Amino acid sequence: MKKMIFSGFVLAVALLAPNIIAVAQTETAAGVDVETDIALLRRNLRADKKKLIALNVPLTETEATKFWPVYDQYAAEMAKHNDEFYLLIKEYAAKQKTITDAEAISLIKRWADLQVEATKTRQKYIPIVEKVIPGRKAALFFQIDRRLYALMDLQTSMALPLLTQ
Repeated sequence: MKKMIFSGFVLAVALLAPNIIAVAQTETAAGVDVETDIALLRRNLRADKKKLIALNVPLTETEATKFWPVYDQYAAEMAKHNDEFYLLIKEYAAKQKTITDAEAISLIKRWADLQVEATKTRQKYIPIVEKVIPGRKAALFFQIDRRLYALMDLQTSMALPLLTQ
């Protein structure tokens, strides 16, 4: 049942995101204004992320008492990476039609660095989470968490137009 809820949510977001983005995007002199779109998507998914994890990772009361404070620390660290990524996206959107080759390479390198830092944060938290919940539940948490971040990446990618040549 929980897997159906998670799958249904993911499917709904995947199907609705392009429509939300298409309706809300506006054209500026420098490129497509995606700031409002991405802010809305980020807020919606951040709000639902904890609920989705709670629905899909079966925790006992004792496990939950230990897990959620660790999760909140992890989520706060991941939010910092996502906030930096969001700033990068805003910069890209502002320069999209006027971006130079050097700026484009700088942005893509910074994006790759942010992905590496997020992965390092996940690696840092694997043993921490494993100390508070059993290994299978820890692995399930990270699987679900990674899928949710992949969904956020997909939403962001769908909102950003490709560079034109």
